[in-house]
Amino acid sequence: MANSAWSESVLRLLRRMNNFYLPVSNRENCLRFKIGEAQVGWIPPHVASLLGRYPEVFSPPHDGAVSLSHSLDSYEKRSDAVDAVLQTLRQEGSLPCLKGWRDEKYSVMSKFSDPPLMWMERAATCLFGVKRYGVHLNGYTVSSSGEVSMWLARRSPTKQTYPGLLDNVAAGGLAAGLSIKQTLVKECQEEACIPAAIAEKACPVTTVSYTYEDKEGVYAETQFVFDLELPLDFKPIIGDKEVQDFYLLSIDKVKDLLATEDFKPNCAMVVLDFLIRHSFIEPDTEPCYQEFVAGLHQTLE
Repeated sequence: MANSAWSESVLRLLRRMNNFYLPVSNRENCLRFKIGEAQVGWIPPHVASLLGRYPEVFSPPHDGAVSLSHSLDSYEKRSDAVDAVLQTLRQEGSLPCLKGWRDEKYSVMSKFSDPPLMWMERAATCLFGVKRYGVHLNGYTVSSSGEVSMWLARRSPTKQTYPGLLDNVAAGGLAAGLSIKQTLVKECQEEACIPAAIAEKACPVTTVSYTYEDKEGVYAETQFVFDLELPLDFKPIIGDKEVQDFYLLSIDKVKDLLATEDFKPNCAMVVLDFLIRHSFIEPDTEPCYQEFVAGLHQTLE
């Protein structure tokens, strides 16, 4: 693929994953989701209209915001009350995202460093535009001659989201109550059978942040990214059946794949970041270098 065509394909990916910031987005029509004085998300209009049926949980829209009732004055009360509403909406079947209910609890807070104000079912987070966090691992090897190759996973065709697409060697959402490193080690063991003794050597290197919207809701996400140089004789093994295969690919091949539709989009962003940080993409030869870097670090305020 010609360099200009490759660059434009990557820019399209970054625009897609940051479409909530575009002038044509639905952001102006969304309502801020507040708990007390803290804004913790963005609620699309079609969701806000449903929440009006539950005044004991959600206060009526005021000044561009929907707030949790002040009577819900603890982590447990907020979590239980919102979960009861979501269970009702799930049974009604009017919100497609709730058909993918996972029984996974995600923490809700304004910033990652803030104490969680409640937990929310993972499948429902896009309805409220709350920030979601995950961990992604770049697993790579370095040959005796210095050549870098990268391990990639092919997602199972039965995965709920993005079935059959390329993924990082290990990745997963950050559930309530687990640390970042605990999540990384757990996902390494479950998805790729990477022993804890190896996984714990992974180095935290950056975050990748983006916010996009679709017809179901708003996805404000930050991925904590780790790099791990794997032994040359190590081969990931399929663990929890979320993966159908693993491939060890040259950096040139990985770079080519970034410009295709074969990658899960946020995983492509994590790999793009790796290529930039390791100087496989350089500002003297990539005219869109600055746009790439900016598009990988768009944090929703």
